[in-house]
Amino acid sequence: MTTATLEQKNVRVGIYAFMGALAMLGMGYAAVPLYDLFCRVTGFGGTTQKATETEAEIAARLAQSGATRPISIRFDASTARDVPWSFRPEQVTDRVQIGQRDLAFYTARNDSDVPITGTATFNVEPEQTGRYFNKIQCFCFTEQTLQPGESIRMPVLYYVDPAILDDDNTKDVEQITLSYTFHKSANAPENQAP
Repeated sequence: MTTATLEQKNVRVGIYAFMGALAMLGMGYAAVPLYDLFCRVTGFGGTTQKATETEAEIAARLAQSGATRPISIRFDASTARDVPWSFRPEQVTDRVQIGQRDLAFYTARNDSDVPITGTATFNVEPEQTGRYFNKIQCFCFTEQTLQPGESIRMPVLYYVDPAILDDDNTKDVEQITLSYTFHKSANAPENQAP
């Protein structure tokens, strides 16, 4: 084997190694948004769905046709350790007709002496019901800023998709728990250390 041929092979291996490293770096950056997309599409890990008014109207028509049943919704609230808020649902449980829109309210109060911006993470239990729990409007879609001592009432407009009754893994579920946890927003200037 000549020196020129060996150098060409070494250059080729180097290029392949460099391209492989770039591909792995790109996959590393893409992993979080791809995982988020996967969870939103499949409901994996209890991730709920975001629905439009049109989708809610279609589900409501199915519910009105009598093809659904009632289901219990339990509401849960917590805060991360570094969020000095009082946060709770106004109503702990509600019984709703599958397919019908319902409105729930949570309240939060900033118990500290500084403004705090928070963002809510959410999930549902049992996890397999996440793909059928649809939110039309929710305080969790945006950050919430509370001034010292300020209280706020926050709505969640949702429905449970009638398709839950067609899934062997979910058709017998009698109660869904909707949980929220407030965390400090990393993007808010008042939440960042000086």
